[in-house]
Amino acid sequence: MNTTPAKWNVYMPLLFAVVMVIGMQLGFKLYENLKGKPTMSAFKGGNLSELQEILSLVDSRYVDTINNNELLEHVIEQTLQDLDPHSAYIPPDELQEVNESLEGNFVGIGIEFALVNDTVVVVTPISGGPSEKLGIMAGDKIIEINDSLVAGIGITNKAVMNSLRGERGTEVAVSILRPGVKELIDYTIVRDDIPIVSVDAAFMMDNQVGYIKINRFSANTYNEFMDNLLKLKEQGMTKLMIDLRQNPGGYLNAAVSIADELIDGSKLLVYTQGRTYARKDYNATGRRVGNFETGDLVLLIDEGSASASEILAGAIQDWDRGTLIGRRTFGKGLVQEQYNLSNGGALRLTVARYYTPTGRSIQKPYENGYDAYEEELNQRLEDGELLGNDSIHSKKQRTDTIAFKTLVEGRTVYGGGGISPDVFIPLDTAGLENFTIKVRSLLPEFVYNYYSNNKQEFANNTGLKTFKQNYTVSNAMYAQFTAFLKKKIGFIDDKLMKQNEQELKSYMKAYIAKQIWNYQGFYSVTQEVDKTLQEAYKRITNPLSAESKPAANKQ
Repeated sequence: MNTTPAKWNVYMPLLFAVVMVIGMQLGFKLYENLKGKPTMSAFKGGNLSELQEILSLVDSRYVDTINNNELLEHVIEQTLQDLDPHSAYIPPDELQEVNESLEGNFVGIGIEFALVNDTVVVVTPISGGPSEKLGIMAGDKIIEINDSLVAGIGITNKAVMNSLRGERGTEVAVSILRPGVKELIDYTIVRDDIPIVSVDAAFMMDNQVGYIKINRFSANTYNEFMDNLLKLKEQGMTKLMIDLRQNPGGYLNAAVSIADELIDGSKLLVYTQGRTYARKDYNATGRRVGNFETGDLVLLIDEGSASASEILAGAIQDWDRGTLIGRRTFGKGLVQEQYNLSNGGALRLTVARYYTPTGRSIQKPYENGYDAYEEELNQRLEDGELLGNDSIHSKKQRTDTIAFKTLVEGRTVYGGGGISPDVFIPLDTAGLENFTIKVRSLLPEFVYNYYSNNKQEFANNTGLKTFKQNYTVSNAMYAQFTAFLKKKIGFIDDKLMKQNEQELKSYMKAYIAKQIWNYQGFYSVTQEVDKTLQEAYKRITNPLSAESKPAANKQ
């Protein structure tokens, strides 16, 4: 009997897909240093021609009409899937989009948008982008793109992106409906390079504790991290929390560079090794002092933290540099090398594994096939691991577990299936109830509509700090939200609405802050209801005693 809550069944495939797409790019730039690339001559004994012969017979003799390209792609994908979960074929029409998420920029008009009631709504113009420069505002509704109607026609996110993106320097015409303005406003926007921000937020939680949220490890992540780290230090930061939850990874070098700022000397940070590739060590530079080699450090991790996130977390844990708080990470420790193909696509092939300084391989097992690998996160919930840490290292839960000793204090840590935290925080099961899932998913839409129609209520705010201290969601606003839910869902669970009222009000406040201050505002406010962040703050604000720091395990 499957007891997995509905949200997990929806959420886990999405999380798994993100890790597949972004996480598989770990070590993408390693190939410059690797030798012995395979060629088609590796196929011997006529095997390649046999495959061609079979496909040719299918094309000429098969009973039904087929799409040759789709059939070939399926054969390729199935072959790679049988090797490991992260080797992948990327078709030509998808390669640019896959690369953009880590290259640090794309070409477009510079807006964050959402589809609300079948209409393209500007959530926020990206700072410094062409849309912001022209005066396009949060809350604007895009009705037409290049004289084609895009509202009320069932347009998809991908179709919108395809319409708004293009070559740098080219123009796109949009017609916008702005709240309070009767006529459409026409803009001609010149497409330009748009940065993809990987540090969502960085702020001081008090006079000493700084917080940095990293959503991925892209080409620009290290520079973004350093800019924010130095700003926080200027504000008096002496203790740091880095949030890697739901960070699916990215570039190895970005994670190594950040680790180098946190770990002293010339210590080993990570190494890679494969069947045909010699071991390659990545060490801290040692030539200079990193910008936060001393001072209390906490990393927040969970089952969505993968690849490069696990490299950083593993290095911090192995060297006893800081405390890891949350839940066991994803377990993605394979390195891919990219080979560009003649058709414009690419092959990303697993060529090595990465290992933490103690020699731990973080990659979880995949010998039972792709489906079992994909279901492993659901299995953690069904086995109770995400709800309580007592069984994390039991033989039933972790037959793959291998024990290692940390390099300074000799604590026991584990490899072979993700990084386990020093301090466990269980999954919030209240958010897995079906009605609560629907309520939370509708919060952004309600808050967007409320904010767009009541901007005067927030016109005189004097800053995020004052907003956090003084603003409260009124009972009248909560009643409007309840009425909105009833219209959208068709019914209201009064007991759950009452039970979750304070939490929902806090998230409503956070989404309002996001409208005004983007993710900086959102994460600054959500600490009111973020149990993992609250526990991390509790521990980092106390002296690192035996009570607040993981005890050495000398077994």
